[in-house]
Amino acid sequence: MERFEVKRGLTKAMGGNAGLAKLATQYFDDVVVDGSGVFTASFAILTHVKGEYSEDGKLVVDVTQMKGEDLSEFLGGDGGREAAMESRKRWSGFLDEATGYNSKQRGDKAKEGAKKISKSKSAISMARKFMEVSSNVSDEKKQTAEDLIRQIEEKLEEGNGTRALSLSEKLNKLFG
Repeated sequence: MERFEVKRGLTKAMGGNAGLAKLATQYFDDVVVDGSGVFTASFAILTHVKGEYSEDGKLVVDVTQMKGEDLSEFLGGDGGREAAMESRKRWSGFLDEATGYNSKQRGDKAKEGAKKISKSKSAISMARKFMEVSSNVSDEKKQTAEDLIRQIEEKLEEGNGTRALSLSEKLNKLFG
């Protein structure tokens, strides 16, 4: 399962999951949409593509690609290499339109998200270490810190690095 940042306003402009499913029909074959608007599809070496916009505005996709002997057979078949190249081209085009970002921008957004997550985890470690070694932290401050840590961990679990980072900044200010 992969999560991609989506350009602000694009989900609404596309019509949410219904628009995403319609877009999928331009890039993939055998598109099927369930009651909640989640689509599944395939194309050549992409044996299973499932996608939707999440509640927090991210594009969530699950992709299964041919591997091993199946892939070797496919590539060795008549027009296999061309179909494989077309699969990659379609996948990239779909992501470009579904996110509003090109591949470089998606990579930059992923790095930015990873940095937020890393900073949030670091803030948790630093706060816990500070509470462990410092003798002048009140019980009230410790409780506030633990509440913030719990909220940060929840946001990290949800994949919301932006909110986790803003909460970790509050945690840092608590001891700063």
